[in-house]
Amino acid sequence: QVQLVESGGGLVQPGGSLRLSCAASTMIFSIYTMGWYRQAPGKERELVATISSGGSTDYADSVKGRFTISRDNTKNTLYLQMNSLKPEDTAVYYCNARNRGLSTNSWGQGTQVTVSS
Repeated sequence: QVQLVESGGGLVQPGGSLRLSCAASTMIFSIYTMGWYRQAPGKERELVATISSGGSTDYADSVKGRFTISRDNTKNTLYLQMNSLKPEDTAVYYCNARNRGLSTNSWGQGTQVTVSS
C-alpha cells in the first residue's frame, strides 16, 4: 500500500559507518510507524529498530548504542545511521511501514550491507 525504496547500503570495514535511507511514497507518512529490519543468509528476518509516529524509538539489543533510527516527515524519509559496524551486522536491510487503523504493512525491496575487512 506504501511504496518504499531503500538506499545507502554497501561494503564497509569493521568499525566503519553507513547511513541507510528509505523514501516513502505516501502523503500521510507522519502517521506510520516505521522500522528497519534485517535478514542474513539462512536466518529469519529480525527487527533492528522502530520509530513511532510520535518519535519514540526501540532498538534491538544487538544494535543499541551503535545505530540510530530517525525520520524526516517533511521529506517522507526514514533513516538508519549505523556506526561501529561489525561483521555480524552483514545482512539485507529492509524498510517497513505499518499503521493499524489502515491495516497497512508495507516492505521495501531491501539494500545489502556487508561488513568485512
